[in-house]
Amino acid sequence: MKKDIYKNFKLIDHPLIKKDITILRDKNTNTEIFRSAVSRISNILAVEISKNFSLSGTKVQTPLERTNGFELKQEIILVPVLRAGLGMVDGFLQIIPDASLGHIGLERDEKTLRPNEYYLKTPGNLNRAEVILLDPMLATGGSASAAISFLKKRGAKKVVFACLLAAPDGIKKLFKDHPGIKIFGAALDRQLNKKGYILPGLGDAGDRTFGTI
Repeated sequence: MKKDIYKNFKLIDHPLIKKDITILRDKNTNTEIFRSAVSRISNILAVEISKNFSLSGTKVQTPLERTNGFELKQEIILVPVLRAGLGMVDGFLQIIPDASLGHIGLERDEKTLRPNEYYLKTPGNLNRAEVILLDPMLATGGSASAAISFLKKRGAKKVVFACLLAAPDGIKKLFKDHPGIKIFGAALDRQLNKKGYILPGLGDAGDRTFGTI
């Protein structure tokens, strides 16, 4: 596999992320602790992604005098892929509280591994916004690629993808289908198994987030 497929992938190498990824991988981690770890990792991902946001100048009145300040220049829209992506939303909103929300519902066909769309609702200002697509697992890349295509069809021009775990297959898929998309991940795992699950992985992120194992 050519190394250049990783040029759009940024691994967030942070001690606290490594600690929390270990918690997520542990099969004995309960739902409450799992959700908390997902939220904390999402905090750090949001901080890293927001480093690329643009600012515009503004004025603010302090208790003592008027001074210069800053505000975000662009609108931010978070789009979690249902349902597992919902677990990342609160962590991102804690860092970007004025972000708007859209939702994409995709289900993977366990035989073909291809995504089937069942829900799509987004704000109408996608063309003016920085869109952050949220999905804990970048496995085959099929769902992420389809979601990005749906967003582009609705007018999105600036999209980044945030995940907890990424597999080489998923990164390769997005590089091929959407070479301009930047991927931010908390861990880069080894490979997929025959069923398309990430190894070593953490199991089904949706089931573990919502306690439906």
